[in-house]
Order: sequence, then structure tokens, then C-alpha cells
Amino acid sequence: MKCLADVRLPVYILVILFGMGSWIAVNGLWVELPLLVDGAPEGWNLPSYIIIIIQAANIGPLLYTLINKLAPNKFHEKHGAYIVVICGAAGCLMLVFLWKKNSYIGGVQYSTGMLCSVLLLSMADCTSSVVFLPYMSLYKREYITALYIGEGLSGLLPSLVALGQSVGKTVCVNETVNQTTNETQLQPRYLPPHFPVEDFFYFLLAMMVICGLAFTLLHYLPYCKQEHASPDVSISAHVKFINADSVSLELDRKADPECDISVGKDVVNVSTKSFLIMLFEVGIINALTNGVLSSVSSYATLPYGNQAFHLANTLSMIANPLACGVAFFLPVMSQRIITMTTLGGVSVATYILVIASYSPQPPLYDHTAGAALIVIATVLVSGLMSFSKVSIASVLRSRGRRALLWCGIVTQIGSALGAILMFIIVNVLKLFHSKYPCT
Repeated sequence: MKCLADVRLPVYILVILFGMGSWIAVNGLWVELPLLVDGAPEGWNLPSYIIIIIQAANIGPLLYTLINKLAPNKFHEKHGAYIVVICGAAGCLMLVFLWKKNSYIGGVQYSTGMLCSVLLLSMADCTSSVVFLPYMSLYKREYITALYIGEGLSGLLPSLVALGQSVGKTVCVNETVNQTTNETQLQPRYLPPHFPVEDFFYFLLAMMVICGLAFTLLHYLPYCKQEHASPDVSISAHVKFINADSVSLELDRKADPECDISVGKDVVNVSTKSFLIMLFEVGIINALTNGVLSSVSSYATLPYGNQAFHLANTLSMIANPLACGVAFFLPVMSQRIITMTTLGGVSVATYILVIASYSPQPPLYDHTAGAALIVIATVLVSGLMSFSKVSIASVLRSRGRRALLWCGIVTQIGSALGAILMFIIVNVLKLFHSKYPCT
């Protein structure tokens, strides 16, 4: 196949391993939460603290962008990538030894060791959005999909390891709640894990080290450098989209700072208007996937049972890298098609949000059809959003490093706005209601 002929498999695999380091630390933290909250003084309020810390960690990409702007010739993605890897690895190592360390602040006990470690690794992961993607502007467009496949695997792999660890498995135990009347009630109890939390954090540390090694090989190995994009002509270009499958390219050799891009054999040129539309779509996609849907997924799926909850989470994580693979074999460069897939994802996300608002008794909550629908919807939204995100990044690759940097910035802005909005709705206004386990 032509798309396979355009890449070198070892380099493609290295880019996947590099991309896996982007969010594996934070994703791993989330799947380990059932074990972390068990001994934390914050209890089930711990996720709320972690959400706030992750948003505060956006100071990382902000500082990186400012430094990049002030010293563009002295500070490059190479330095940023190593900072991300080192900080991420240090945060994982700190978790191994400090996740149980608590201290009192203002008379209230907090998991200070864990929260400080989370801040460090969150800064690393948030900054990866504005470092890893711009770095890929050095490589041919086909390798963008590999980065997103790696990002998708950064959620899937920790989930599979946590599954082997037996995280979150509960049994319902009949316990006495009133000694006088001898009243009993079913209470959830977590089963002991197959291996300790510390081992899981060592796994995250190992993945960050692998990410660093993959980046080193990508950056310095001559074999990998041969896959760098080679700009043949540097001209100013303007693109006018005509229909879903074709574009009309108008070349203007006059200097235009807004449209100055490099044109090579695999480049698709993008107008400023289309560039802004795609950035807006990136913001919407990440606000929904990283903010809104992640906050309400349990409200939407748990009322249909634990099996539906676990199926929805696992299959949606599998759908993410699979959709990126589809984008590699069936690349889409049409703005219209990308917008249609984005709107499709937004429509399905709206359905999930409506279902979550009816928790703990959404429509068809006691029917198999209801469980099947919510699982399909969760998988579908993951696939559509991932496909759109990769396709947009592949197109923006044509505008070079600066466009990919803006793509990373908008990714973080969208994620932060979505998470903050849902934190207010879920934790402050309490507009969503959970299904109590064992009921």
C-alpha cells in the first residue's frame, strides 16, 4: 500500500513510543484512583484536587510558549522534549516513594506527597501538547498519525495493566448499619490488588524512560533523520476549498506572513480562514473529550451496570488508536469531511451528556438495549473525535511548526476550559447524581 511505502516501520514505531509518553503518567493516575483514594485523607474528593492541579499545571505550556517566543533560536523542541521526559519520570519516581506521605495544612490533613508529585508530572504531560506536536513538523506528514496512536495507547496501556492488577473490582457485602434494629445493607468493598501501587508507578516510570529513549533515537539516528520532510520550494500559498474532495491552489509569490509555508511532495496548503476553523474544531474536540465527557462518563454508563461501565471505558480507549490507524490508511485532507466527522462526534457527545443528566435512572437503564446504546455511543465518540483530531493535525502539518504549536496550545486551552466548566457543574453546582454501588 502506498501509505506504508511512504514510511519506515522502525521510525513509525519509535514515533508511537515517543507519543506514548505524552499523557501516560496522568492517564495512569486516573485508572489507579480506586486504590489511591482508599488510603488518602481526601477520600473520593481526591479526583477534584487532581483536576485542579492538572489545570494549574497548564503554567508549563504557558511558560514554554513564552520562552519559545522570546528566544526562538536558543530554545527548541529538543530541549522541551527532554524537560517533559525528565519531569514526567521524576514525578512517577516521586509517586513511588511519596504517594502515602501526608501532612497537616491549616489543621487539615492532605496527601501532600502525592499531590506534589501529581503537579510535576501534570506539568510534563500538559507541556507535551506544545512540544511533541510541533517537533513532528520535522517529519513527513504520515508520521503525525503515529504520534496520535501513541497518545491513544497512553490511555489504553495503563488501563490494561490496571486490569491485570484488578483495580476497581468490588464485591457487595451485606453489613449491619443499625445495631438496634439489626438493619443490614449491601456495601461495596474493593478486592485487594494483584500487585502493589508502587509497582504500577514503576511501570509508568519505565514508559517515560522508553519515551525518552525513543526521542533520542528519533533526533540523533541518521536512519530516522532520512524521514525528515524535505521542503522543495518555499513560496506563499493560498488555498480555496471548492468541494469535499478537491482544492484549488492559488500561488502568490508575494511575501505574505500569514500564508508563508513550505511546499513539498506531500503538502496540502491551507488558507488562514480554514486554519482558524480547524483550530476552533481542535478546541471543541479537546474540551469535550478531555473535559466534559471524562467528567460525566461514570454518570452516563454506571446506571447501566458495571459491565457496561467497563466495556465503555475499555472499548473507547481501543477505538482511539484504531481511529488514528484508519486516518493513516485513509487520510482525509478535506475541511468539509473533517467538519462533518467533528459534528458527528459533537452530536454523539450531546447524547451522552443528556443520558448523564438523567442519572441515576436514565432512559432504558434496566434494559440491555440501553446498555448497548451507551457503549456504542462512547466508542463512536472516541473514534470520531480521534479521527478528526489526527486529520486536522495532518493538514496543519502543511503550515509547518508554528501551526502545530498553535494546535497544541488550543488543545490545552480547550481541555482546561472543558475541565473547569465541568468541575463547577459537577462538584460545585452538583447537577449530576451518581448511582450508588450495590443498589
